[in-house]
Amino acid sequence: MQRYETIQVNQMFEATVAADGSQLIVTGEGSARFHMRFHAIWLRDNAWDESTRSAVNGQRLITLADIPPHTRISHVNVNGSEIHLTFQPENKTITYSARWLMDNAYDQQHCRHSGWMQPNLVIWDSDLSGEPDSSISGAAFNDICNDASALKEWLQQIARYGFAQLRSGPVKDKALFKVVDLFGYVRETNYGRHFEVRTEVNPVNLAYTGLGLQAHTDNPYRDPVPTLQVLYCLESSAAGGENMVVDGFAVAHKLRHENPEWFDVLSRYCVRFEYSGSNGVMLHARKPMIELAPDGELVAVRFNNRSAAAITDVPFEQMEIFYAAYRRMSELIEDESMQVMFRLNPGDCFVVDNTRVLHARKGYSGSGTRWLQGCYADKDALYSKLSSLEKSIAEKPANE
Repeated sequence: MQRYETIQVNQMFEATVAADGSQLIVTGEGSARFHMRFHAIWLRDNAWDESTRSAVNGQRLITLADIPPHTRISHVNVNGSEIHLTFQPENKTITYSARWLMDNAYDQQHCRHSGWMQPNLVIWDSDLSGEPDSSISGAAFNDICNDASALKEWLQQIARYGFAQLRSGPVKDKALFKVVDLFGYVRETNYGRHFEVRTEVNPVNLAYTGLGLQAHTDNPYRDPVPTLQVLYCLESSAAGGENMVVDGFAVAHKLRHENPEWFDVLSRYCVRFEYSGSNGVMLHARKPMIELAPDGELVAVRFNNRSAAAITDVPFEQMEIFYAAYRRMSELIEDESMQVMFRLNPGDCFVVDNTRVLHARKGYSGSGTRWLQGCYADKDALYSKLSSLEKSIAEKPANE
């Protein structure tokens, strides 16, 4: 897909208007030639003048109904890196930044394949363990608490890889809330604000036993599903119990390249997930194992064999191919070449993107102790915090 990130605002460009006033055409020569078209109605709707947008929060002050449906551009004037447009029938002149237009150009060659991903995402497999700057190396708790740049880099790891570790935090009951406070808010569920992960008698969930767990995403029976999970270690003297993560997007990517039909059937049909392990709680959701946006973007993976109900939304003619795809997806998740393994010590934790990365643990023995606490949060707050940090650090004077 064509992009315009390399265009410099000081590069010579020409702005002209179509004969009927319906479009603005911006063209440039030099190191990065470009040709961008913008519809008049789009430009008017995206104006940043004081009568259209709030100077405080950037929200629109008008609705689309306030813009004449046959809006046209009657005049254009270029002054440095600014483009001044006059719109009719309002006879209103609005100034646009050439940089903003380049950053938001939509006149592109759309050649996205089904399952495409945002360019900031990095898919990974077991080789991630050998990369010193990846999310497997994590960060120190005190560093991200006291250094905005360290916090920004740690949040970037979660955004880029779908998980990140945190080391040497306080070994204290409910210390995991201090982690969530760094970027967002706890998502409370029927399990409470947090849950205990250790051996129990007659547990309501298999996570509370010493059994090993297949890699999975949590709570696929919820809609919306919690998009982040925090697991925080308080005790770890039992043999075994290592944590393991798998990049669900890497699994989907591999499946698509092996057999596009398998990828298609898992993204086309929904699976029903359910949970009724607690009194008064009966949760149901109906979602595909591989979820795509309408334009084919890979947005989520759901995989949890323990919580899958009978699959009834797949046509009879497609059920065999669906199960073949389901089996292969499971095989890829179990493949050691796709897994990253690590052990948490008391005070360590990891945050996982529950819409992308599957997590698991090895079984552990009855001797010694293993006590983790977990809670849920959501990505919107994390991305908000990350964007805010990136903006404030970028704007900070170099001598500070």
